[in-house]
Amino acid sequence: MHAIVVGAGHNGLVAAVFLARAGLKVTVLEEKATIGGACKTERPFARAPGLAASTGAYLLGLMPPELVAKLGVDVPWIRRDPHYFLPTTGSRHLLFGSDGAAMERQFARFFSAQDWKAHVAMQRELGMLREDLAPTWLAEPLPIEDTAERHVRPALRAAFVDLCRNSVWTYLARFGFKSDLLRAMYAVTDGFSGLNGAWDTPGTGMNFLVHNMCRLPGSDGTWMLVRGGMGTVTSRIADAARAAGATIETGRLVQRIVVERGQARGVVLSDGTEARADVVVCNADPFRMRDLVGRDALPGDYVRRIDGYARDGATLKVNLALRGLPRFKCWPDGAPGPGGPFGPTIHLLPDEANVLADLERAFADAQAGRLPDFPTIEWYVHTTLDPSLDDGHEPGREPLHNGALFVQSVPYTLSDGRSWDAEEAGYVKHLLAICDRFAPGTSDHVVDTFTLTPPKIEEHFGITRGHIHHVDNSFGFADRLPYRTPIAGLYSCSAGTHPAGSVIGCAGHNAAAAVLRELGPKARA
Repeated sequence: MHAIVVGAGHNGLVAAVFLARAGLKVTVLEEKATIGGACKTERPFARAPGLAASTGAYLLGLMPPELVAKLGVDVPWIRRDPHYFLPTTGSRHLLFGSDGAAMERQFARFFSAQDWKAHVAMQRELGMLREDLAPTWLAEPLPIEDTAERHVRPALRAAFVDLCRNSVWTYLARFGFKSDLLRAMYAVTDGFSGLNGAWDTPGTGMNFLVHNMCRLPGSDGTWMLVRGGMGTVTSRIADAARAAGATIETGRLVQRIVVERGQARGVVLSDGTEARADVVVCNADPFRMRDLVGRDALPGDYVRRIDGYARDGATLKVNLALRGLPRFKCWPDGAPGPGGPFGPTIHLLPDEANVLADLERAFADAQAGRLPDFPTIEWYVHTTLDPSLDDGHEPGREPLHNGALFVQSVPYTLSDGRSWDAEEAGYVKHLLAICDRFAPGTSDHVVDTFTLTPPKIEEHFGITRGHIHHVDNSFGFADRLPYRTPIAGLYSCSAGTHPAGSVIGCAGHNAAAAVLRELGPKARA
């Protein structure tokens, strides 16, 4: 039996591992010159050619430890401790890490005992949900209510269903946070990330839940850095696929999936070559898969289901090459090294008095095609914890650092006839000026930038409308695209399937399992 995997993103590579180990002849066809999809390490800076960066996915958090063990790959993750830094333009700040006593003192000094109590209660509940839901990610999804009944402890079932169906703001309100700035930080980093939504958007709770499913050993529920960048993850999974007998071909653009009498029979490449197969597993997003098959070859209800997932990407990525690092106003003595403010995720938010109104305005601006004055920004600097990413370091000069601004609530298409090409440079300058408010002189440290607007994310990574999760994570469990399609022998392992968009790998595992269940003994024929 021959299986073709369309796309060498992380899920496609995971599927290739398990199909090849089961005895299938597996060929992975990737249109780009390199593997990894949006999970890769690149050297994108013309003015700093030795500086590497994870240009798409930044961190590893959601891949289940059970899947890592089944793959048999060694992923050199690095615990970020602290993992969050919330600065302000005044003196207040919070550094979130494993030292609970230090965190409690910071909460008491800069926020309130009520906020600390709310934080502890929420983290305790999320920890229980992580534990309950862990088995669901490597299995066929059930509807949300059935998932609650089968997997979630009785005391949390109603809270789980409400979280999945409603907004992140509704969920956060249960815990009684006093500070709007803290509530905004939690909502933004996990509820808004990669999603087209605002405070009261149903489904932002589902996105929040997904982003809190970090279970890797030593993570304590937090997101981890990977030594060598995120390309290390996909390169090691690719090595496992090749070791199992799979072939991976790059620069091979699939133009059409061949369907004969309702059965997938292979693919046609852009050069006209036809590759025959018994099974086709598509790692491309659902919209590209739909078009590779052809709308007319698919049942109308299935096409309507895919069309119903369509959302514009609302994420902007500004990758930075920095010569040295600035200091934060709120932490003038904070050294730019391990344990300091430049290792964790840095949350840049409007001042507390204006944060809710400003972020609501940012979402409204994006929906109207306008560039927000203060969008939500997460700032990453990974070279402080992984100096190997700067392999061009010269003795005696200030080190180079990679940075990234992960910006939410920007429009895919600008209004009033404007274009991203015309507005990009000015908007990046504006975003750096926001960084300057918190860490004066940031703009002066910038050596080069590599910016990915939503249309450039689409072009660079091959993701429809630049949506980094393929399908909004507001869709959860059985509401996401099924692994099986109405075409016999055609399966999806897109991030648009269960469990979610991010670097997880479960979609590849579960799609391969569906293939092998249906093939049965024929798999080794």
